[in-house]
Amino acid sequence: MQLSYKWLSEYVESPPEVETAAQRLTEIGHAVEQADRMGDDTILDIDITTNRPDCMNHLGMAREIAVAFDRPWRPPEVQLQETSEAAAALARIEIEDPALCRRYVARVIRGVAVGASPPWLRERLESLGLRSINNVVDVTNFVLWEYGQPLHAFDLSKIGEATIQVRLARAGETLVTLDGESRDLNEETLIIADAHGPIALAGVMGGRDSEVSVETQDILLESAFFAPSSVRTTASRLGLHTDASHRFERGADPEVCREAADRAAALIAELGGGEILQGAIDIYPAPYQRKVIPLDPERLTAFAGAPIPRPEMERWLGGLGLAVESDGSDGWEVTVPSWRHLDLDLPADLYEEVIRLYGIDRIDATLPALSGADGHTPQEQGRARRMRDVLVSCGCVEAVNFAFHDAQSDASFPGLYQAVPALELSNPLSERYSVMRRSLLPNLIEAARFNQRRGAGEIRLFEVGHIFAQHGEAGEESQEKDALGLVVGGQTGTPWENGRPLDFFDLKGILESLGVALDEELTLVPASRSGLSDDCAAEIRCGSRQAGYCGLLEEGEGPFPLFVAEIDVETLGTGVRRDTISEPSRFPGIQADLTLTHSVQVSWGDLRQAIEAVSPDDLASFHLKDRYQGKGVPAGAVNTTLTFVYTSSDRSLTQDEVNDRQGLVAEALNSRFAWPA
Repeated sequence: MQLSYKWLSEYVESPPEVETAAQRLTEIGHAVEQADRMGDDTILDIDITTNRPDCMNHLGMAREIAVAFDRPWRPPEVQLQETSEAAAALARIEIEDPALCRRYVARVIRGVAVGASPPWLRERLESLGLRSINNVVDVTNFVLWEYGQPLHAFDLSKIGEATIQVRLARAGETLVTLDGESRDLNEETLIIADAHGPIALAGVMGGRDSEVSVETQDILLESAFFAPSSVRTTASRLGLHTDASHRFERGADPEVCREAADRAAALIAELGGGEILQGAIDIYPAPYQRKVIPLDPERLTAFAGAPIPRPEMERWLGGLGLAVESDGSDGWEVTVPSWRHLDLDLPADLYEEVIRLYGIDRIDATLPALSGADGHTPQEQGRARRMRDVLVSCGCVEAVNFAFHDAQSDASFPGLYQAVPALELSNPLSERYSVMRRSLLPNLIEAARFNQRRGAGEIRLFEVGHIFAQHGEAGEESQEKDALGLVVGGQTGTPWENGRPLDFFDLKGILESLGVALDEELTLVPASRSGLSDDCAAEIRCGSRQAGYCGLLEEGEGPFPLFVAEIDVETLGTGVRRDTISEPSRFPGIQADLTLTHSVQVSWGDLRQAIEAVSPDDLASFHLKDRYQGKGVPAGAVNTTLTFVYTSSDRSLTQDEVNDRQGLVAEALNSRFAWPA
């Protein structure tokens, strides 16, 4: 917003240099973006925030300068010379809805000679980019930019029955505004009407039929307070933005209506030679009740982290128009003036006023002292953090996708909510984002394909996030859970590094690493799953609980296959690993191999469970050494070689002891799995 510094200086005693004032205004929250010389004046382009309509005028901004530099603030003195004839005898005001028009002040000036404005007035308006029209209209604009109170002048002779009605428009009513456009009004539009119909849009623009012209002699001057929401609705619907609506939309000052009307009436009478009729017609159904905010100066100082003197606080608040009184103890009761009725509600608002005037740059950048221990990390966050750490250590990269996708992708991968309908969006951004995701995989697969098409030779992506589905019979409610999605594929390493294609066992290894880190045993059971190859699909189990699924993605576009997995995170328990330390034996261990011929349908999990069930003494570990199918092995069977390590904590084992223990394992495995069954 542009303001004249020459004009501002009239209201501040001993005003500072313009450069100094511009810098200080910026420091206290009114950023001066530009300062342009214009003759003997400087026009300041100031970024005034929407919560400060009181500064969208010269008096309000001058008040800020006066407080910032500790100079007296000098508002104009208004002196009226009224006739003995009462204004109420010539005009009548009616407000139908006091909630939309809180106050309406009217002044009547008779015998005005409408003509050109004097040079000083034209220069003031033209410096702000306004066009001079005539002395009456120019005065209303001048007072608008002086007080921030929009005014409107009506030709009294053109007001039917000299009656002003503030009401909502009726269906079918129209109004030709000052810009010559015919406006269709609806029943939500607040208007100014006379006995015959609309004559102005309340708070936005006047009507052409009642405008002041050179023939005008008697003027009815309007100074009112209109509800911001009403003005905003009217201006938005009609596509009108005026200086008046700009201020009314942000909240004008209900208490300044009378003062601004008096100021304008005095100037019109001075410049146009008219007579001001006695008294103002002031309809004020519910006068403004000033708010009182308690303020503890010590808490303010503690909050600011700077030693702000109490006298300075009181001076700054008083200079801004806030009345400061003692509350009977060490605190204050601060009364908020009418021009700050919208943005000052809480003690924190007063903190801001004091701190910005003290200077934020003067406050040292220090961290506040916190008493007590840090807050406990929620179990869900700790588990998710642990999972991310493990997956990153396995070479995976985290992806973050939208929580919705298209219906076709959702149908292809219903995920962990396969038996529950998808949750449809009532107002989707596009068809691509029409349902909330029931699975993390569609978006992850799309990201993998995107990278494949751009030459990525290896893909390891994961995502931890929410999945959603309908809940309840009507499907109007939703349910959600935490899930983990994984996509793996491509070539690991180069031929020089003995690289090989990533396969299902790489995915399985990542899942097992995740289980170890979360102190959970994840096992895989062959199963069929929509979207996965029948020859390579499995159900993921966590103990006895179904945790998710994994497998080879069915053939699709791309230079290499993709292996995917999805897990219900909530089945993984707390995610807290209970690490234990066991002292290694000081005695050497003995290895023993065992080869078993069994059906290819027997899984590693079955073998492991059988060995753990026997659990011979001193068995330290066992692992898979080799699997062989071919010459000498029956069709449908496989030779599996296992290596067992036996160690005692108190002595060296003999070969006979190892053989006895190994015999127990061999007997258990052969009795359950030996070929033929």
